Amino acid sequence: MGHSPKVKAGIAINLDKNILGAALPLLQESIVETIEWSFDALYQHRNIPAWFVELLETYAEANALIGHGVFFSLFNANWTEKQTQWLEHLSKVHSHFHFDHITEHFGYMTGQDFHRGAPMPVPLNSTTLLLGQQRLQMIGDRVQCPIGLENLAFSFSKDDVKRHGDFLEKLVSKCNGFLILDLHNLYCQAFNFNIDPDKLLELYPLHLVKEIHISGGSWEDSSLSQDRIIRRDTHDNSVPQIVFELLQESLGKCDSLTHIILEQLGVGLISNKSKLQFKEDFIKMKNLVSKTEPNRHPPANRNRFSYTPHQTDKPSDNGIEDLKRQQGELSKLLESSISVPSLIDSLNTSSLARSDWSIENWDESMIETAYRIVQKWK
Repeated sequence: MGHSPKVKAGIAINLDKNILGAALPLLQESIVETIEWSFDALYQHRNIPAWFVELLETYAEANALIGHGVFFSLFNANWTEKQTQWLEHLSKVHSHFHFDHITEHFGYMTGQDFHRGAPMPVPLNSTTLLLGQQRLQMIGDRVQCPIGLENLAFSFSKDDVKRHGDFLEKLVSKCNGFLILDLHNLYCQAFNFNIDPDKLLELYPLHLVKEIHISGGSWEDSSLSQDRIIRRDTHDNSVPQIVFELLQESLGKCDSLTHIILEQLGVGLISNKSKLQFKEDFIKMKNLVSKTEPNRHPPANRNRFSYTPHQTDKPSDNGIEDLKRQQGELSKLLESSISVPSLIDSLNTSSLARSDWSIENWDESMIETAYRIVQKWK
């Protein structure tokens, strides 16, 4: 893999022929310094090919393998057997590969099938803060390595977007955790709520950023507002220029940064043109890292984010029961409503009304986006 700079440039790899086809030229050139593996996406594969295991082991031995979780559903108030199985699976793969660090997504999954859908936001209150800290401790106790959370790409209100960074800091600081700053997620939030992305960046705890993600996405029309388009974090396209600009700015502000990862789903890497663009995006990302490296402050020492076991206060039983009921009601409404206007009417008479969910401030086009996501995956 050659000499690595202080910040390692890498790619997200899964057992997907299109991703692997796009990654192979980069791997053959030995310019990929780290890889990120969504270890919980293996529900589709009973047996991992020996060559793929060998690839993971090679990076693990160089302390260059990251474990990225997708389906834990950190804030699901109704604990499920799937979450127990997820923790057991994490223990098993970490004991074999010894990840440099482990990461998961902010939010919770709607519906019963955790292998579908996208993470949804939760109210930013004391119940979800304590629940999130408790769940991060469950992960940390299993792996005893640094653990981090990724910022969310989707919100219902502008107020939640602005509070997200502060809430993330409170969540991860309890266990000495860190933040994955996904710059395309940040771009989605900034665009959808008409916030200057540079100003939104300043609302995040940049001193806690150990890892950065860059990716692409797609546009979706809103049927509720003729002139409105929504930016979606679908990971099925190349990296837009504005995300590279955000990366360049972030490189000078995230002093604890050690890894940068390019992500794209296999569905967006079918053509030769898209695979070539993936390679160009990686080289562009890597060159940005190389150019800014001499001017960067030295990254914090390797133990900066070592997992720290801690005593967590338990959320109140009433708070958890309320959250459980409200999540269940929201999921049911998103799945069963016959239209967006009827969904909005139902929300206004639900248990989420006049609560910490602040549905009175929700953007109707974002309610429509959530409805479309859940209808697609229910």
